[in-house]
Amino acid sequence: MTRIAAVQGVLPRHRYEQGEVRDALLAMGLVREERRQVFDRLHTGSTVRTRRLALPLERYGTLGGFGEANDSFIEVAMDLGEEAVRTALDEAGLHARDVDLVISTSVTGIAAPSIEARLAGCLGLRPDVKRVPVFGLGCVGGAAGLARLHDYLDGRPDQVAVLLSVELCSLTLQRSDDSAANMVAGSLFGDGAAAVVAVGRDHPGGRGGGPVVVATRSRLYPDTERLLGWDIGDEGFRIVLGSDLPGLVERHLGPEVRSFLADHDLKTQDVTAWVCHPGGPKVLEAVRDTLDLPARALELSWRSLAEVGNLSSASVLHILRDTLALRRPLAGTPGLVVAMGPGFCSELVLLRW
Repeated sequence: MTRIAAVQGVLPRHRYEQGEVRDALLAMGLVREERRQVFDRLHTGSTVRTRRLALPLERYGTLGGFGEANDSFIEVAMDLGEEAVRTALDEAGLHARDVDLVISTSVTGIAAPSIEARLAGCLGLRPDVKRVPVFGLGCVGGAAGLARLHDYLDGRPDQVAVLLSVELCSLTLQRSDDSAANMVAGSLFGDGAAAVVAVGRDHPGGRGGGPVVVATRSRLYPDTERLLGWDIGDEGFRIVLGSDLPGLVERHLGPEVRSFLADHDLKTQDVTAWVCHPGGPKVLEAVRDTLDLPARALELSWRSLAEVGNLSSASVLHILRDTLALRRPLAGTPGLVVAMGPGFCSELVLLRW
C-alpha cells in the first residue's frame, strides 16, 4: 500500500479580510450598481473571512490581460511550488534526488515547460525523474492526484512520488464579467499550493506514521459537462458554474460513497476523518446532508473555507494536512478523501490511519 509520508500547504503572503477583497472588486467596476445587493449577499453568504492572494490587492486592477496574468502565475507558482515541495520532503526525511515521479496539477495558469520541470533544477530532482503535469481537473485535482500517486506506487513499491498542486485562482479574475458565476467565484476562491510526498510499501519511509492509501474510485457523471469549468477567451479563464451543483452532489455523492465504502465492508459511520474539498457552503451542506454526517465531521473543511477560501485542487490537501496535525484519528481506522470537479466528476480516496 502507498504511505503518505508528508503533506505541506503553502499560502502567499498577501492576506486580506473578505471585506477588503469585496471593496476592491467593487472599485474595479466588477459589479453594476443594480447588482450590488446580490454581490454583497454572495460575499457574506460565502462564509469566507480571509483570503491569501498571489499579488497585492491593488495590482489586480492594473493587470493588462491574460498574458500578464499568466506571467504572474508562473512567477508566483514557482515560489510557492518550491516551498511546498522542499518543506514536504524535509518533513518526510527524504531528498529531492530520492523522488522518482512528480505529478503537478493546476487549473489556474498555463506553463510550458510545466511548473515541476522549471523547478527540477533548483530543487535538485534527478534528470531521469518522471513527470506528469495535469491541467483541467480543477477542484478534484488534489484527490485525483493522490489517487494517481497510489496507482503508480502500487506497481513500484520501492519508489517515491510527489504531488504538487498550485492554484492561483485570483489571477483568473474577469473584470468585465458581472455574471452570477463570476460574482460567486469572486466571493469564494483564494490562492495557495500544497505538496504530498508518498512512498511505496517496500520503501524504508513506508514504515512511518502517515496514513496509507487503501483504494480509490473515480466517477464521471454523464451530461454534466457544462456544470463546472472554464470558457477560455481573449481575456483568459471565464468560469462556468452551474446553479445545480449542490443538487447534483445530493443526488449522486451519497450512493457513490456508500457503494465505495461497502466494497471494503465499511459504512459512513465507520469513517473517523472526512477530508472533503470545501467547494462552498451549499456544497458542504449538500455533502453533510446526503451522507447524513454529524456537524463536526466537516469541521476542518468549514474552517479552511473560512480562513483561506476555496483553493481549488490545493484545498483538499490543506485539509488533509490539518487532519494529520490537528485531528490524528485512531490508528487502524478509515478516513475518506472526497472531492468533486469539472467533468462533472468525483474522486474518492480511502485511507487507513
